[in-house]
Amino acid sequence: MKKLVIAYSGGLDTSYCAVSLSKAGYEVHAVSVNTGGFTQKEITNIEANAYKMGVSTYKNINAVTTFYQKVVKYLIFGNVLKNNTYPLSVSAERIIQAIEIANYAKSIGAKYIAHGSTGAGNDQVRFDMIFQTITPDIQIITPIREQQLSRQKEIKYLKDNGIELSWEKAKYSINKGLWGTSVGGEETLTSHKALPEKAYPSQLERTGEEQVKLTFKNGEFVAFNTVYDTPEKNIQKLNKLASSYAIGRDIHVGDTIVGIKGRVGFEAAAALIIIKAHHLLEKHTLTKWQLQHKEYLTSFYGMHLHEGQYLDPVMRNIEAFLTSSQKKVTGDVFLTLKPYHFQLDGINSKYDLMNAKFGSYGEENNSWTSDEAKGFIKILGNQNKIYQQVNS
Repeated sequence: MKKLVIAYSGGLDTSYCAVSLSKAGYEVHAVSVNTGGFTQKEITNIEANAYKMGVSTYKNINAVTTFYQKVVKYLIFGNVLKNNTYPLSVSAERIIQAIEIANYAKSIGAKYIAHGSTGAGNDQVRFDMIFQTITPDIQIITPIREQQLSRQKEIKYLKDNGIELSWEKAKYSINKGLWGTSVGGEETLTSHKALPEKAYPSQLERTGEEQVKLTFKNGEFVAFNTVYDTPEKNIQKLNKLASSYAIGRDIHVGDTIVGIKGRVGFEAAAALIIIKAHHLLEKHTLTKWQLQHKEYLTSFYGMHLHEGQYLDPVMRNIEAFLTSSQKKVTGDVFLTLKPYHFQLDGINSKYDLMNAKFGSYGEENNSWTSDEAKGFIKILGNQNKIYQQVNS
């Protein structure tokens, strides 16, 4: 039989792929990659359903730590928000999922890889590009894209083959992971409608205010409220608390890889809080030029990641720069959580460049004389003065 690995989520599209490819004579090995979006109960249910689809084996790969180490860490180092809004929650996950699936396919000697992407979205690009790069000799099969199937045709096919699971489409499409949850619905297909409160997986449970402390070491989130743990576990703890305040909701509008505009809702409480807290700590501990050059490099990093270009060596170059920039990004950041939003209160760091012994901005100077200040300003303005006199 022809050995094939399928990226299996357990939804309608990947279920159709699993059944149809099994019927077509492939030895189907279903793989799910957990980047923070599955509970153990969900994994058990997905596995049980996978075998109903006729797969030979099912494997769930726990890649939460891998996702953090290879991607999320650099999104934090870079304070990456696409279009100053979206923390790349789902698009970042797809890269790691594709890499894990490609490596697994190589490890079992598969000759084919399948995924359930349609021809209309970004994920087809991300999966195909990763598979082509890591496993160039493995053929990619995409039944939904190739056959241009409708949802109704997929459901009919499964029912005709004895698969009687409920395929009722949820009103909102939810994709959950370590770095946030995307929310799609009929409202996000328009340009003017907001998602209703009920569309978001996390609902407001807490009122009032709550002070929290995030501790960073070399740019990594190492402790939450003085309790040290791995960064990925700290992210999960913070997200659980902040989500109960309904923090981190927004709608992102951006350019898709396939050239059309797209709109998606999301909730990413921990991601937004960590990025803003980390950025505040950087503003205290990095120089003006470090901050300036980080800004445009991380914009490129986020864009390339979104576009599926993760394996290009330029990404490793930018990651090296980002890692180097974090050597002094160490200290505590104090925040206040409130219903639907949060407030950055301040930081404490031994590397704080807002050091009082050099003076207080707008108040007191301890480092230069008034004559030195006048001379500095005169030379600083010399180029503009020359230009204006020559060209007036």
